[in-house]
Amino acid sequence: MHVLGRSRTLHSNRVLTALAASALLLGGKARAEVGLSPVSVIVFPGGFNWPIWAAQEHGDFARGGIEVRLSFTPSSAFQLTRLVEGDFDVAMTAVDNVVAYSEGQGEAPVSAKPDLFAFMGGDNGLLSLAVAPAVKNYQDLRNRTLSVDAMTTGYAFVLFDLLHRNGLEPGDYQVVKAGGVLARWEALKAGGQDGTMLLAPFDILARSAGFNILQEAIDVYGHYQGLVGATRRSWARANEAKLEAYIRGYLGGLAWLADPANKGAAIDLLRRNLPTLSPELAEQFYDELTGPRGFSPAARFDSEGMRTVLALRSRYGRPGMVLRDPAKYYDGRYYQRAVSR
Repeated sequence: MHVLGRSRTLHSNRVLTALAASALLLGGKARAEVGLSPVSVIVFPGGFNWPIWAAQEHGDFARGGIEVRLSFTPSSAFQLTRLVEGDFDVAMTAVDNVVAYSEGQGEAPVSAKPDLFAFMGGDNGLLSLAVAPAVKNYQDLRNRTLSVDAMTTGYAFVLFDLLHRNGLEPGDYQVVKAGGVLARWEALKAGGQDGTMLLAPFDILARSAGFNILQEAIDVYGHYQGLVGATRRSWARANEAKLEAYIRGYLGGLAWLADPANKGAAIDLLRRNLPTLSPELAEQFYDELTGPRGFSPAARFDSEGMRTVLALRSRYGRPGMVLRDPAKYYDGRYYQRAVSR
């Protein structure tokens, strides 16, 4: 099972490499524009990048004097180590990753001391536990294999907690690392694992392919801070105008998506970035991500949701520590300045 999972992860990583190459080619046009300052942003592939694509498409970043160059990551360990070490300016990532690397609990070693922080919110994680068609309830997961991006960061703790709440403890199931959400979905679809945490809109793909959704995380926690914009404090201090322009541009893209008058154009934009997506599924994606459980309104940071993240990390993180203060990992000054101008 482990060998099979690694093989399929390698295949998915080749897919991600091709996606990253495509993103760089698309970025070539933007680099021809004169007078724009580059901001390198590393993201996971998926429809949750919709606000960024919209802001690029409609000039929201360019109006702030910046050019956003997107790169795709195969895993959180790759994303966070490269961010910490200065290879990228900004990451759209799970806030738990920011906490983990800040506290020395990251999945991978880094050569620089992390000085990461979140500067805006993004969503509530959009998390659901997707399982193979044969799995009908939690007890059906006993002695089966589940996948995570990393054992010690991201959404793995949500998975472990949902299993614990439903009577399954470590040893009742196997866990393998399969990479980011795209890689995990590919492995689940191919039968490499029996369950994984998916982010919307991959849950719609799973349902349409006959997989079951056992539970949505937000139904359990009520509040959960998922995706955030994150960067290094040192980069933010040296690039305040660029960071504020990024926030304003992202919010512009988000506002454009939220306007029902733009639904058709937004779906066209999504399908240009995800060309294998059918019109029907694209419309479902739009309704989910612009609905009350989708993107956070105005990308606001959810402090109560952050306390949920810290409580889970206090319970499952290693080495063990008690974490209680959301303000240690979030600085809202750049957001406030961005929206006040």
